[in-house]
Amino acid sequence: MAGALNPGDLRLSPRLVIPAAELRWRFSRSSGPGGQHVNTTDSRVELLFDLQATTVLSPALRQRALGALEPRLVEGCLVIAASEHRSQWQNRVAAQRRLVELLQEALKPPPPPRRPTRPTRGSVQRRLQAKKQRSAKKQQRSDRPQLPED
Repeated sequence: MAGALNPGDLRLSPRLVIPAAELRWRFSRSSGPGGQHVNTTDSRVELLFDLQATTVLSPALRQRALGALEPRLVEGCLVIAASEHRSQWQNRVAAQRRLVELLQEALKPPPPPRRPTRPTRGSVQRRLQAKKQRSAKKQQRSDRPQLPED
């Protein structure tokens, strides 16, 4: 069956699926609460996805993702760490979820360019009227006669 998902595959969209073979995992001891359990289990998870070498994305999509995620890349790889849960399995799920969200956001097409608009005639008139009122108020302040000093 050609369209079947393997257990480790990640679905980005109905047509984009990252195969489990393109994902690399690293595990280490997590910091934070958990007592003795934290000192004995490798519950911290790092998920590495080589964005430059992936075969899932077309060259145009790959360039868009590389541009959007450039500050987060380490030697062309996207590294996501998860250590908020005590369970390695929950951290793996959290890292996968974060990877999918990041890639979906990075692959969105750019927004349409802004079309510059001109201010309306009414808004220009209101602005000029307000300037005249401020000017008149300040002018009144300076026209007061000064008291002579003895």
